[in-house]
Amino acid sequence: MKILGIGNAIVDVLCKVTDDFLTKHSLTKSTMKLIDEKEFKELLSSLEIVETISGGSVANSIVGLSQLGNNVGFIGKVSNDELGQKYEEGLHKEKVKYLYKKKEEQIPTGSCLILITPDSERTMCTFLGTAGKINDKDIKEEDIKNAEMIFLEGYLWDEGDPRKAFDKAIVYSKRVAMSLSDLFCVERHRSNFLDLVKNRLDIIFANEQEILSLINAKTFDEAISFSKEIKKNIIITRGEKGAISINRNEISEIKAQSDLKIKDLTGAGDLFAAGYLHGIINNFEAKDCLIKGTELSSKIIQKIGARI
Repeated sequence: MKILGIGNAIVDVLCKVTDDFLTKHSLTKSTMKLIDEKEFKELLSSLEIVETISGGSVANSIVGLSQLGNNVGFIGKVSNDELGQKYEEGLHKEKVKYLYKKKEEQIPTGSCLILITPDSERTMCTFLGTAGKINDKDIKEEDIKNAEMIFLEGYLWDEGDPRKAFDKAIVYSKRVAMSLSDLFCVERHRSNFLDLVKNRLDIIFANEQEILSLINAKTFDEAISFSKEIKKNIIITRGEKGAISINRNEISEIKAQSDLKIKDLTGAGDLFAAGYLHGIINNFEAKDCLIKGTELSSKIIQKIGARI
């Protein structure tokens, strides 16, 4: 297997909202907020659902890689309930090997309300459900060893059982890629993430906000200097400014595509990572990895949802 993704198995519930809706519910635009089941149901009761899709950040990337013809798999925890069944079916349909055996859990399958405002920005309210209870026993050593690379998400990181799952995956892997996921994730776990980036990961995906927060930097030049110093492959997406890859002392840059009819930015980072990783496992040059990442992210933002 080329890449095994490990992340939160979340069913995405897409809804269109106004900016006033975010203000009324004290939500910060373009961020992810963790909520409990009660709050999830309360918010959902006042919304109209546009679409329901098997989601989760790394799962979106893995599906993208599968659609490009790569042999990939995914591990994420769901319950043996209706949403869990739909989740598994969604991955099988996309030819992704689902390497988690679901069972009845006390907590239901996780869901994420993706609130899309008129400017196409997405604000997420996530009820992790059983996805947040993943542990080291849910991950088989042989599955990790059978993959050329594992891909992790910052969303999954948490103290206790999820951290044990994370650690086990890294210990037995040949090569590790990870997305920092979200600014709030970085702020909440800064010291742990910094240790991971410096000492345990090979490939790191971040947007400009996330990398600056991680290293407490004021300027983008500081982020480039940091990336060169730690001698890892760090890929930074910069929205309208494009994207940059720093691999030891080699720097590659690409401009963002223009004249796009943007509808929803939900899967931009996930599909960018899919394109870039596709390039890596197929021995592309760094610039061509960036081109493939930009091509996929440009496609996904012109439709609703995070699946092409």
